[in-house]
Amino acid sequence: MTGRTEWPGDSPDSSRAEKELSPQDPAERARAICLRLLTGNPRTRKQLADALRKREIPDDVAEEVLARFEDVGLIDDAAFAGAWVESRHHGRGLARRALARELRTKGIDPGLVQEAVGQLDSEQEEATARELVARKLRSTRGLDRDRRLRRLAGMLARKGYPEGMALRVVRQALEEEGESTDGLEEGY
Repeated sequence: MTGRTEWPGDSPDSSRAEKELSPQDPAERARAICLRLLTGNPRTRKQLADALRKREIPDDVAEEVLARFEDVGLIDDAAFAGAWVESRHHGRGLARRALARELRTKGIDPGLVQEAVGQLDSEQEEATARELVARKLRSTRGLDRDRRLRRLAGMLARKGYPEGMALRVVRQALEEEGESTDGLEEGY
């Protein structure tokens, strides 16, 4: 026994500073939780609200702290969404549909989601799809045409690319490599 009191909501991932705060001051605990979470990575308002709820911070206190953090610019869902789209599109090659899904799961307002994914236009999305296919094309050499098509189009589908675009990009890449694409329209 260390002699220190364990408070409700304590968890192994709670910081020592958070544990040492008086349980009578939930606003201070809420601020400490939010600051600690924001230190590592940007977070959405919903992510912070969920963390406060998990640590049994009263809803009215959580709302007050989160509103203040928004007022001073520590929480900015629009900036988060824009940075997320930029990072995940260029880093992972995700398409608008996949990015929108990820942002919705993070609790971003639908209007902000549309605004953020609107940063990407169809040309950018198609150019990224071409780059992804070009990188993966080498690893499919030696396979029959249909299997290559399924693998490449499947990879793009998992990243959220529309079926029509995925098939068009894969078909063009196969043609540029000298592969015959006759008859692909009917089967795919």
